[in-house]
Amino acid sequence: MADGPDPAAAGPVPEQPTLLGLDGVGAAGTSGGARGAGARGAGAATRPRRRARARDVDVEPAAELPVARVAVELAPAHLDRPFEYLVPATLADAAVPGTRVKVRFGSQDVDGYVLDRTAEPEHDGALVPLRRVVSPEAVLTPTVGRLARAVADRYAGTLADVLRLAVPPRHARTEGEVPPAVTPGDGAAPAPAPDGPAPAPAPAWAPYRGGPAFLAHLAAGGSPRAAWSALPGPPGERWPDGVAEAARATLASGRGALVVVPDARDVDRVCAALVAAGVPAWTPDGTDASHVRLMADDGPARRYRAFLAVLRGHARVVVGTRAAAFAPVRDLGLAVCWDDGDDLHAEPRAPYPHVREVLGLRAELEGCGLLLAAHARSTEVQALVASGWVRAVAADRDVVRARTPRVRALTSVELAREGAAAAARLPGEAWRAIRDRLADGPVLVQVPRAGYLPAVACARCREIARCTHCHGPLALTSGDGTAQCRWCGRLAIGWRCEACGNGTFRSVAVGSDRTAEELGRAFPGVTVRHSGARSGVLAEVPDRPALVVSTIGAEPVAPGGYAAAVLLDAAVTTGSTSLRATEDALRRWLAAAALVRSSRDGGVVLLVGDGAERPTQALVRWDPVGLAERELAERAEVRLPPVVRVAELIGTREVVAAVLARVELPEGSDVLGPVPQPEPLAAGAAAVQESLDPPVRTLVRVPVTHGRSLARSLAASLAVRSARREGGTVRVRLDPEEML
Repeated sequence: MADGPDPAAAGPVPEQPTLLGLDGVGAAGTSGGARGAGARGAGAATRPRRRARARDVDVEPAAELPVARVAVELAPAHLDRPFEYLVPATLADAAVPGTRVKVRFGSQDVDGYVLDRTAEPEHDGALVPLRRVVSPEAVLTPTVGRLARAVADRYAGTLADVLRLAVPPRHARTEGEVPPAVTPGDGAAPAPAPDGPAPAPAPAWAPYRGGPAFLAHLAAGGSPRAAWSALPGPPGERWPDGVAEAARATLASGRGALVVVPDARDVDRVCAALVAAGVPAWTPDGTDASHVRLMADDGPARRYRAFLAVLRGHARVVVGTRAAAFAPVRDLGLAVCWDDGDDLHAEPRAPYPHVREVLGLRAELEGCGLLLAAHARSTEVQALVASGWVRAVAADRDVVRARTPRVRALTSVELAREGAAAAARLPGEAWRAIRDRLADGPVLVQVPRAGYLPAVACARCREIARCTHCHGPLALTSGDGTAQCRWCGRLAIGWRCEACGNGTFRSVAVGSDRTAEELGRAFPGVTVRHSGARSGVLAEVPDRPALVVSTIGAEPVAPGGYAAAVLLDAAVTTGSTSLRATEDALRRWLAAAALVRSSRDGGVVLLVGDGAERPTQALVRWDPVGLAERELAERAEVRLPPVVRVAELIGTREVVAAVLARVELPEGSDVLGPVPQPEPLAAGAAAVQESLDPPVRTLVRVPVTHGRSLARSLAASLAVRSARREGGTVRVRLDPEEML
């Protein structure tokens, strides 16, 4: 989001760039007769009136507003500005702002969006006419256009890159399947409240300090911003129910709501909760107080149909994954981000925006409410709470103890009395807990690794087993299979250890497949279910005795809650060197523990292994806020995000140096690097890796108050590089998810 919400910048929010304004990029002529539509100078009032005319073609211009300013979908950074085109009289009615068009740019036909229509051009010469209007549907609304421009400016990206994320591809046949718009233009009539009386008080929010007040504020037409530390609970009081109640309260005020979650399973849970709260799924003949799911995984037709239902004002609640953050919800009253710490919220394509920041920008630009909800608390959200930009909504400690399961950490110290058995991957105490709790319902077993034996070693000398062809690590996919290289895929037939000549393996890392096999032998007659990417992710399991083995993030829901959960290999989960290793470990553990019944109902969670002390203690106490506060304080001491803003530049040494040389660094900034970059780039990696100049990595840190100026300066430097057609490869990311 904009730098205003950051801890050190709690003052008034600076004016955001408009849809046509291009901060830091001047207007310049291009081929094709188009001209950049920058802001007019001080002498514009005395400038002689120009008449729009076509160049070298006999085209009659539109009688009214014959000039169209078009955002052209071109990748070069120096072309990141609107261009002017002549609107032919034949396209005058169809080429309205927001429509897709085809235009001539140089020697090629390119796609674009009409941003505005004006009476006179900025360009001194003749204009190239629009080739055609792809569709009369105005898919780019002014609010989404301003948001896309703000996101591009924040991440030093281009508007074209953001629009590819914001507007789904057209599906022509679908446009006739959705009823016409409720009202023309970007505005809409207030949405009617859902049928039936609103719950009073809302059960999912009643246990939290400030929860009922948050809903009341939304229902009264307010725009509160909150960070909600959600707790597990019985059916009807879980986090999807709380989100549904917040959306219902927003609808009662005549406004729309937007909910962004990490994956499809969460989308299904929220949609089911909305139906239970009286907000039905949208159908072409249904009510306007309805919801749609907006996901790229649904396919082009279904996705575009849902997009049109929102655009035309029929569906007032949107539930979706990452790209839904740009959904054109009319009169948006509430934006919700569930579990902002999940890496699925980070866009892997340029300019790499994060859902949390996009929704924060929407809250500023559109004046809507914002709800950042999760079982855990990310350091970024804690920084917003500390700055006062959002308010914390949390339960008292007695409520936390009553709603959460009993958590125990089975470390080596706790298991010392078991002697040599303490080194077992599933110690005796965990085995007994599983046996006892299976009588009451399903038991969840969380495993941090997928596969069977993802890493093996020589059984004699314990050297890591490697491929004889490429020296990649070997792995086993089944108990009776042949070891296979994880890099080149070759089978290790007749493998011998290079150190001792032995030909047998021992396990170094155990995956979920092997865990499920071992538990099946340890508990004969018990159903073992497996949830993971390889075997398929389960959305839900029945409330019957069973062992549910799941990888991290693939835990299915039990309607009545799990009787117990065993979180294996704690040391593996916390063993990462990532800056977010501590908070990620706690977030993953809490996500599994939240599926377990409360301690009053006998629910128990066992964390097995010597994990890092901080997340282990935070899990035992169920205190994610305390951990986030400590993490934020330590990052402030060493100047790490989110206390500062960071730009990451990866590329060849000369290119990185050239880009940085044109950047005006503000006071209080510093440059770290360049240092060799061992990991390949996400795009264009081969060209850089095979060159004689290996890639390097440079970090630029600035105070959060200067974050906008850094992004603006980087964008200007990249535009100069693009215009000069400088060689080499470089990737620029602001606020990278990983720094260490």
